[in-house]
Amino acid sequence: MSIRDTFFKISSVLPEVPKPKQKPSLTERLIWTLLAVVLYLLMAQIPLYGVVTSSSSLLFFYQIIFAANIGTLMTLGIGPIVTAGLIAQVLIGSDLIHLDLTNPEDQKFFASITKILTFIFIIAESVFYVISGVVGTTLSPYATVVVIFQLIIATSIVFLLDQMLQKGWGIGSGISLFILAGISLQIMLDLFSPIPVNGQYFGYIPYVINETIHKAYINIVTRPANFPDLIGLVSTILFALLILYLEGVRIEIPISSSKFKGFSATYPIKLLYVSNIPVILVAALIADFQFFFAMLAKNPAIYNHITWLGTVQNGTFTGGLLYYVSTPPPVPLAFHHPVQVVTYSLFVIILSVVFAKLWVDVSGMSAEKAAETIISSDLQVPGFRTTKTTIGSLLNRYIPVVTLFSGLLIGVIAAASTLLDVYGTGIGLLLVIDISISYYQMLAQEQLISTVPGLGGLFE
Repeated sequence: MSIRDTFFKISSVLPEVPKPKQKPSLTERLIWTLLAVVLYLLMAQIPLYGVVTSSSSLLFFYQIIFAANIGTLMTLGIGPIVTAGLIAQVLIGSDLIHLDLTNPEDQKFFASITKILTFIFIIAESVFYVISGVVGTTLSPYATVVVIFQLIIATSIVFLLDQMLQKGWGIGSGISLFILAGISLQIMLDLFSPIPVNGQYFGYIPYVINETIHKAYINIVTRPANFPDLIGLVSTILFALLILYLEGVRIEIPISSSKFKGFSATYPIKLLYVSNIPVILVAALIADFQFFFAMLAKNPAIYNHITWLGTVQNGTFTGGLLYYVSTPPPVPLAFHHPVQVVTYSLFVIILSVVFAKLWVDVSGMSAEKAAETIISSDLQVPGFRTTKTTIGSLLNRYIPVVTLFSGLLIGVIAAASTLLDVYGTGIGLLLVIDISISYYQMLAQEQLISTVPGLGGLFE
């Protein structure tokens, strides 16, 4: 039996959502999409049975990136799905596994690899998170098994919801949808939550209304740390407008079809060419550093020997190397931690540039890969020979520069928006806007197809 046959056989045993026999209507797909969001949000609020406390204070970035909520059924969020997909894509993009994704058989093999990796990570992360004490430090052997089982089942449901959407029952992907839902909910809570915390409304709008009624106008400007404030609200609006503008900036290279005369279009190279990938990888790296430190620090004997790596009080780094790359407090408290602000900002910006370059190389977004895509699609650039070398040379004028500048820009935005306490975090705001734009484009396309069904073939 060949390796492919083995993968196919293992994959066939694992749960999977079948494709619809007939494409559902737009209304039906919207209903399935809404049900997926509601189910995800419910699971993100249901606490794990048998868990009394959870240690999520050092896993803030993990929860933002992977739509997770430590201590609930969504403790793992979409982490295993994203990790498996990322590894599979890197294996293909770096040619460690050579596949032609335009070939249906290779597509099927790639899907099998990703599916198997996903369930491996679901099981491995469920066991690791429980054994390491992330979701509770006083679990009995029975409770340990029960919690692991809950995490495996809940995360498997998330995987199936993602498959359901991607296979045509809904719109878009579950990964993007759940990130969008989780961060949007956080932004709405920052704005409108009427829940009292330490004697005052948490949401900024209810707080402002309450302080205005009591004529305490000065309190509207400043609030205690970790509460949404006016600086965060203004920063959120300004950064949202900036990101929306940058999303529309692009270099457009004219292209035409070598098969159909009269067809012309443009090949866009966005200013934010690598999108949010670099800063997501940076945040994931920071989260991993903090996570493994937290695991080591649970043993006092080990902790006493690694205080040079980090010291923690009330879930916050107060010293050591990790202190200088952990998120500093927002303005105005940031002025009391100038060295941490500088080191954190440089760390995020420099690594964003590095990851931007690496991601373009391994994910098939380089000038050479883009040239192959153009040629394989029977497209050409007017005035240039239709060869990989010629088209690649043209794209090489722009893509390397745009890649580095894109990573730099995303890093600066992420660092600055974090210091200004943007609602939903700076990284979260970047993700929300990018995903929202993608969904707007998908919905516009679906509406066009439902109005003029004959155009459906153009978007296959």
